[in-house]
Amino acid sequence: MQQLKPVNVVIAGGGFVGLTLAKEITARTSLSVVVLERGQPRKLSDYAAGMDELDQALRYRMMQNLAEETATHRHSARATAVPIRQYGSFNPGTGVGGAGEHWGGISYRFYPEGFRLASFLREKHGGKLPENLAVQDWGVTYEEIEPYYWRSEQLIGVGGKAGNLQGKKVDGGNVFEGPRSHEYPNPPHKTTYATTLFEKAARELGYHPYPVPTATLSRNYTNPDGIARSACAYCGYCTRYGCMIGAKAQPTNILMPVLQKRRNFTLRTGCSVRRIVHREGKAEGLSYLDASGAEVMQPADIVIVASWTLNSARLLMLSKLGEQYDPATGKGTTGKNLTHQVSQATRVFLDKPLNAFMGAGGLGIGISDFDGKEGVDGFPGVLRGGNIRVMSTGEGPISGFGAIPPGEVKADWGAEWKKAALGWHDRAASISSEAEHLAYRQNYVDLDPTYTDKYGDPLIRLTLDWTEHERAQGAMVTKIQGQLAAAMGGRAAPPNSRLLERYTVTQYQSTHVNGGAIMGTAPDSSVVNPWLQHWHAPNLWVVGGSAFPQNGSGNPTLTILALTLRAADGLIDRYLKRPGGLL
Repeated sequence: MQQLKPVNVVIAGGGFVGLTLAKEITARTSLSVVVLERGQPRKLSDYAAGMDELDQALRYRMMQNLAEETATHRHSARATAVPIRQYGSFNPGTGVGGAGEHWGGISYRFYPEGFRLASFLREKHGGKLPENLAVQDWGVTYEEIEPYYWRSEQLIGVGGKAGNLQGKKVDGGNVFEGPRSHEYPNPPHKTTYATTLFEKAARELGYHPYPVPTATLSRNYTNPDGIARSACAYCGYCTRYGCMIGAKAQPTNILMPVLQKRRNFTLRTGCSVRRIVHREGKAEGLSYLDASGAEVMQPADIVIVASWTLNSARLLMLSKLGEQYDPATGKGTTGKNLTHQVSQATRVFLDKPLNAFMGAGGLGIGISDFDGKEGVDGFPGVLRGGNIRVMSTGEGPISGFGAIPPGEVKADWGAEWKKAALGWHDRAASISSEAEHLAYRQNYVDLDPTYTDKYGDPLIRLTLDWTEHERAQGAMVTKIQGQLAAAMGGRAAPPNSRLLERYTVTQYQSTHVNGGAIMGTAPDSSVVNPWLQHWHAPNLWVVGGSAFPQNGSGNPTLTILALTLRAADGLIDRYLKRPGGLL
């Protein structure tokens, strides 16, 4: 193994988390920082030259190569796991920027009580909670993280409308959100025909519609780092694409321009990190395979794991850091509290063309009247809800074709089907929902005993299934979606009930998979402390969605960024002054 010259900080992962930490550390200290990214460099001109729906949206060119490394899935510890052979329920990214390059930009904050969810549910329901519920308090409060939410919103240029400004409820925003100290950095996007119909219908039903917050710019914007980006052109090539003009916040257009000017920053691509090297409670560096296949050891004083959720948890397990979680005994922490999101949608057929080819990844109107703690008491068996929205993200010419009202034709192929599909083209919208996914004792990740990646290392194994609570959430949002569809004057197709019968890896739900290296206030119940510092190795930080004790209903990116900035403050302002555990 080649041994390199030691550096101060080495980071595994060149996405939003890793590059944000690198930006903060190199700006505020003289420490040398090396980021190891297994994928290749990306730049704006790459996207401008290749907005190809077949290649990117349907063949997943920007995603992790499943032929080289995937995950396995089973529904219970008694079942046999099988590999995920094609993309379905989630789409992990690769290359510089990671999934932050192909995300849609939706930028929700989580609700205040969500950060102390175990305490909140016990206070509200006492002992009347589902068996095997494993939700935990995060160890930080909304009030502590709110300033970091604001810093994150400025960094990526979120546009929206405040609904709770310094405790004052504001009509037109999400009146159920936690108090925010500032209005959004940018105003909302323009509305579309579909979102206008949804907003009108929601108000008629007595709900509180608001523009979905998003990091796709509604106007030209310069962030506090001096990074200028142009406004969105509503081209519709957003989710699963990199933005061709830089209007969507991506690590390559808001972080790399800053980092490239810093002499104490190094980015190495084509580097697959295989192990955290550690001894006697201290991380010593990262070992990786470079682009030529050579094994390399990068020693460092501080080691940061900043990969996507499943990859971070797997790296800890491969490195034998911490105790593997055992659902039978409840002992161990690494791998516990795997969560996703509970997604459901209703297709609505409307009276005239929508111009749905235009849009932006985060352009939409939502309601939160049945989100978090709101409105759920009227639905037996539901503890937490979800947002409901209509999005105008841009329908591709391939994926946007073929939607037909139920009963319109006898078969889903042939001349009759083609005629109906042409007639209904551009007349369908979706009312979608993402609900919170609670953590359960039986949902976790570990290393698969059978299947390996191309290097011979075990794949990560997901043990995950829905419970009656997720099915009750699905029934709740489906009922409300049907009411909204009728109020919009549309014909509603039956929702895909199969999506909530059992958890499936074959149909997309969201890339918002979280947990496995969760945060908390004690080492017997969490992997990292509230500063995201590993309990058993104080110079090791594990930052990202793997730290979530359970998942919220909104896109987790903003919360991940807020926790990342807080972790940076803990490392720079506290750890460097007095190395050791911060709790």
